[in-house]
Amino acid sequence: MPSSVTLPRDENEVPVKLGRRVATLTNLRKVFWPELGLKKRDLLQHYIDVAPWLLPHLKDRAMVMKRYPDGIHGEPFFMKRVPQGAPAWLSTCSITHKGGNVIAFPLVQDLVSLLWVVNLGCIDLNQWYARCDDTDRPDYLHFDLDPVEGTPFERVLEAALLVRDALQSLGMKPLAKSSGASGIHIYVPIRRGPVQKAVWTVAKGMALELAARHPKLMTAVFKVADRPRNTVLVDYNQNAWGRTLASIYSLRPTPVAGVSTPVTWQEVERGFAVADFNIRNIRARLRRRGDLWKPLLAAKGRFDLGKLQ
Repeated sequence: MPSSVTLPRDENEVPVKLGRRVATLTNLRKVFWPELGLKKRDLLQHYIDVAPWLLPHLKDRAMVMKRYPDGIHGEPFFMKRVPQGAPAWLSTCSITHKGGNVIAFPLVQDLVSLLWVVNLGCIDLNQWYARCDDTDRPDYLHFDLDPVEGTPFERVLEAALLVRDALQSLGMKPLAKSSGASGIHIYVPIRRGPVQKAVWTVAKGMALELAARHPKLMTAVFKVADRPRNTVLVDYNQNAWGRTLASIYSLRPTPVAGVSTPVTWQEVERGFAVADFNIRNIRARLRRRGDLWKPLLAAKGRFDLGKLQ
């Protein structure tokens, strides 16, 4: 069931408590989507409402913070390290980067830590692909299907079905979601074992093969200027270590306040528009359909990448 917390519309600062922990939500009246009249309060309320379905997908994963302090038309910036002044109760995940630099990322383990992160101006959420107990061994691989500029979304839907068929032919059980922006994300739950570089290598091989099979529809070319027109990028590079994609149920900084929403393959076959899933209708969809991505959390049914070696 959705959370019972409802933020006031006429206050600019509100404390939210969970046990002894408090997240003070600030600047609630600040406009984030001028064209829609949506404020920071609406951003935070969205995450309160979707939290029961969202939190299991974020648990124990480092969170990369992409901050939009001035709303969707402001200049965003990435932040990895938990900033000074963070509450003592906030759990963190320390990850060693090149050169031995250790960075402590926030962990979103519950509603109060979720709201603390979003209150920094994080419109979408970008979690680590592997859990904190082993940050180099992801438990899913994925493809970001992104239309080359000018390519109609119908071709993204067409590409998604071909990617699905290719993955299913290998015994995988792919899941799809709207990116909330312009494309489709396809994820495959895998058994933990291969390191991130190995997962990236598998994804790269699949993307290159798909592009070679369907050169008029798909491309895996990294350089933007070299991508063929009217094609869909099968982006495998987002599987690289340290990269992230907008999480499930993430709001996006788009004019319609789109939400990255799980879809069934039947919905992909019938066709939809990215704008069909947004801040105004996501709650009703979740109440009606539940979390279509529960298989991504399940211990059973995960694909063993070792079968491809």
